[in-house]
Amino acid sequence: MDSNSLEKLLELIDKLKEVKTLSKHEQLVLGIIDTINSGHLTIGDQLPSINVMVDEVGFARKTIVKAYEELKAKGLVESKKTKGYFVVNSNTQLFLRIALIMYSFQRFQQEFYNTLRKNLEDKVQIDVFFHHNNEDVFETIFGNIVGKYGMYVVAPIEHERSKEVLASLQPEKLIVIDRYLDIGKEYSYVVQEFYHSTLKVFNQLLPKMKKYKRSVLFYREDRDYPQGIKRSFEEFCSANDIDQQILPMYESEEVVKDTLYICIDDADLWLLLKDCRNSDFRIGKDVGVLSFNDHVVKEIISGGITTISADFKEMATLTAKNIRNLSYDNSIIPTSLLERGSI
Repeated sequence: MDSNSLEKLLELIDKLKEVKTLSKHEQLVLGIIDTINSGHLTIGDQLPSINVMVDEVGFARKTIVKAYEELKAKGLVESKKTKGYFVVNSNTQLFLRIALIMYSFQRFQQEFYNTLRKNLEDKVQIDVFFHHNNEDVFETIFGNIVGKYGMYVVAPIEHERSKEVLASLQPEKLIVIDRYLDIGKEYSYVVQEFYHSTLKVFNQLLPKMKKYKRSVLFYREDRDYPQGIKRSFEEFCSANDIDQQILPMYESEEVVKDTLYICIDDADLWLLLKDCRNSDFRIGKDVGVLSFNDHVVKEIISGGITTISADFKEMATLTAKNIRNLSYDNSIIPTSLLERGSI
């Protein structure tokens, strides 16, 4: 190992020493992996001897040995008797640890995870965390995991505090998914766009929406609902002289005839459909129903529910492609209208 490569390795390990949640042997393992990824360590290169690492890094001999043996177990290095440890594999992606941080465990987010898992190598480890749109939880998660993963795939909270947390990560180790957050042009994202796409769908549905006396959107400010949906609804109704109302949630037995209901949360949808059935209201005739985020149940129930939905499988496929290729990419996943008989 030449002096430039050793200097780079020690520099990367020093940076990881600043991450208080990493153990010493984790700092060494990740430092060597980062040095391989940077190209300063290549196949055939010899790692510094145990004695050199003890002198340069200041860790105990057993800590250095533990780190080198872990790299052996990962298949990245091999030891040669009396000669030391040598790099034998530069494909660190086969052993990549990914932190997937999402809003909550919902069906479409499970679909994203399953597709991401399917499109990545078997030896990639994906750990899932949920922040529930809570800034304190979001910051706590990152406080516990920063520096421990080779890639962070994050559905962010639309807040300045989230920006600060995510901007502390290296751009090549972060992919923003689902919701766009402007961290900087050097960061990758694979996201939905809510305002323009939802407005476009409303305009497509204008003739059908006009047949109802009132349109009601269920929108909670304290949840992870996209702000663009509310904004597009208000502007659309104002521009087209539609009587509208925004309520935080659907209340049981409050269904009103000749009303179009727009549900973001499936909990509101299921309760609404139950009350329509109990009141003998015909979906698509007496009451209109529009839902976000499609899945197979909405194709079947009540003759089919019209939905506005992004393709989460495509989102996950593009995310996996970026991870596999170590590529920088910015993608907007189109939102589609799936018309059925509910409006």
